[in-house]
Amino acid sequence: MKKIISLLLLGITIFTFAFSSPALAANTVKGGQIFSANCAACHAGGRNLVQAQKNLKKDALEKYGLYSVEAIISQVTNGKNAMPAFKGRLKSEQIENVAAYVLEQADKGW
Repeated sequence: MKKIISLLLLGITIFTFAFSSPALAANTVKGGQIFSANCAACHAGGRNLVQAQKNLKKDALEKYGLYSVEAIISQVTNGKNAMPAFKGRLKSEQIENVAAYVLEQADKGW
């Protein structure tokens, strides 16, 4: 009986993973468009026109603890120092798309 229940549970688990839709990934194309419209004035090409050392290049993001989607989302949402908060201007999905775009570009070297 235990074997039957175990096999049944295993079958349900496999079926669930095989036929469930994957989580939607952030859209970096849209993220690039949003970045161009809202961020590029200060961060064109991954630079930082206000504080040059705090740019969006991979090494700077790693140095300042911002090399993750979560950290970038927090920074864009809440702002910090000279960077304004975009919480009231952009929807959370737009901010997620921007974060994915920034990481993608950092990995490519801008």
